[in-house]
Amino acid sequence: MNNFNFSEFKVSNFKLSGLKLQVILLMFTLFQAPAIMAQETYKIATYNIRYANSSDEGNLWEDRAPHLINLIRFHEMDIIGTQEGLFNQLEMIKEGLDFPYIGVGRNTGEKEGEFSAVFYNPKKFTLLEQNSFWLSPTPEKPSKGWDASLNRICSWGKFKTQEGQEFYVFNVHYDHRGQKAREESSKLVIQKIKSINKQNLPCILTGDFNIEDDNPAYHEITKGDLMKDSKKESKLPSYGPLGTFTGFKWDILPEKRIDYIFVNDKVKTLHHGTLSDNYGKKYPSDHFPVMVKVQLNK
Repeated sequence: MNNFNFSEFKVSNFKLSGLKLQVILLMFTLFQAPAIMAQETYKIATYNIRYANSSDEGNLWEDRAPHLINLIRFHEMDIIGTQEGLFNQLEMIKEGLDFPYIGVGRNTGEKEGEFSAVFYNPKKFTLLEQNSFWLSPTPEKPSKGWDASLNRICSWGKFKTQEGQEFYVFNVHYDHRGQKAREESSKLVIQKIKSINKQNLPCILTGDFNIEDDNPAYHEITKGDLMKDSKKESKLPSYGPLGTFTGFKWDILPEKRIDYIFVNDKVKTLHHGTLSDNYGKKYPSDHFPVMVKVQLNK
């Protein structure tokens, strides 16, 4: 009969059990690490949806709307700063996306006129505060500022993620003619961001600014390093065409970039893109949406 060393068996068995334990712990770590370490990302967009104009033959809102809504759905946008939307348009988008929105009409502060509305995914964000101000020397009431042709408005919201991170979104539409109005609007918006976001929380500014990046109104936004152009901050090179205003023209690739997303230093821009989705050689709007993928930092 062979000799059996029970003590050696116990030792080797213990070593085997220890190895198994190490393997189990390693597997647990590998599977759990992404869940523990991964930081949530969000897709933020700015989109001038073109107001419902009965003269837009071939590009009427009722024809464009389903494609515009499906574009937002497909790209899984979480927050969309919109411009030019009239009340009935916003209600249609609200129903199509099942997203609420904030904002008021620029004419009276109620339902009349174009909105600078912000839609948001209620499954990801809780709305904490909201308000609007006019781009004028009297921002607290419906008004037209400086050399602007029309009333212009900024609507903003304070949101909280499911993880408890609070942040701000401001959304604007600058005047299309008044240069002084655009410059003064930039000064006002920066002043408002500073006064509202006193905690220096992550902040995002979206909009149709009706300016290119060589315009003084652009530099009024970026000169103090409070807000930065997300395209220039993107970790990956920007995707899509340079220009954002199409005028519904299919045969001409736009060159003018007038739609922007600005971020403060608490927002990390991972991706930036100008989306040229179309349906049958038609665009859902006369502007391309601009979208970024971001992380919010404390």
